[in-house]
Amino acid sequence: MTTATQAPASDAKGHIDPAAKVTDQGVPVQTRSERPWSFDPADFGTPTGREVNWKHTPLDRVAPLLADEEAPHDVIGVEVSGPDAVEHRRLQKDEAPRGEIFRPEDVVSAIAWAQEPEAPLIRIPANVELDEPVIVTLTGRGGVAHAHVVIEAQANSRGTVVLRHEGSAAQAQNVEIIVRDGAALTVVSVQRWDDDAVHLAAHQARVDRDATLTHIVVSLGGGVVRVNPSVELAGSGAQGRLYGLSFADAGQHLESQVYLHHKGDHTNGDVLYKSALQGASARTVWIGDVLIGPDAVGTDSYEANRNLVLTDGARADSIPNLEIETGDIVGAGHASATGRFDDEQLFYLQARGIDEEQARRLVVLGFLAEIVQKIGIPSLEDEFIAAIEAELVGEGAE
Repeated sequence: MTTATQAPASDAKGHIDPAAKVTDQGVPVQTRSERPWSFDPADFGTPTGREVNWKHTPLDRVAPLLADEEAPHDVIGVEVSGPDAVEHRRLQKDEAPRGEIFRPEDVVSAIAWAQEPEAPLIRIPANVELDEPVIVTLTGRGGVAHAHVVIEAQANSRGTVVLRHEGSAAQAQNVEIIVRDGAALTVVSVQRWDDDAVHLAAHQARVDRDATLTHIVVSLGGGVVRVNPSVELAGSGAQGRLYGLSFADAGQHLESQVYLHHKGDHTNGDVLYKSALQGASARTVWIGDVLIGPDAVGTDSYEANRNLVLTDGARADSIPNLEIETGDIVGAGHASATGRFDDEQLFYLQARGIDEEQARRLVVLGFLAEIVQKIGIPSLEDEFIAAIEAELVGEGAE
């Protein structure tokens, strides 16, 4: 077993984060690809807040998920709807494809692995194209919950899986995503929890030859929500599109640590996360790491994070990182921007007879709609636009 003091096999070299954890051998973890992993929670210990992957997360608010204690299995109600062609069953810990790609990188993820004896599998069979999405509604009933979910798109399949989170709970969740050769899969994770909920999720995916994964995170509800997608473009011609939208109100902490690893040749990556913040102590955190490996020739990759701060007292942290280990690429870049309303945009709209409140509403909707429109499900897109409009009338802005 690989312990938390031993990095997974990698010879990647990159930037050194001064806050990176130092292993027992005295060697700092220099790059995202070297982050240690283990299936045993005891290998990690309790986070102190100095670790690179915990230094932005409010540990006091996520404390219920840091304890390796058995939790009941009826805290989250599960309802699944979708086409009959989709396979549903439960996997034991040693039953493939569970664990084919997933490696816990923190204590919460390791606890979720250990605490979930049976993991639900959602499988789209080979050569099947779904005509409607699979909707998995997860409703919290209060208490601590652990989950491990496996989503597999077999060769040359097409489909969309939506994970909807609502109600109240403290949930540690692992999502393992496997996209086989030639498949095209969209996974949408929607967080519309109650205000007291805590949600820490690790999404890990592998995208094989000529396959495409579109991964979308929408965080609108919950007290503390942290969804960390990690995607490996393993096969030649693989594509990864990672998008995110969040709207943080007073007291909310919404976070994503994104990792995109270009491993195969001629892979393509597009990362775009956008956040709006309003209210005292509203907080968003985005950390984006892109690694273009030594064999990823012909790669084209770009990551960006944009944040719109609407009121005083809100804070957006944005940290993009890019590592390139081959000179034979099409292109690579990253960008980050955080700011307030563009006065020129407001002036332009007001000069055409639109009052200030309506002008501000139009600017925010226009800013976030770019992500909403990437979902491709009209009912969800309408729901999220309505939710954003509700936020803008002042709910949660105290």
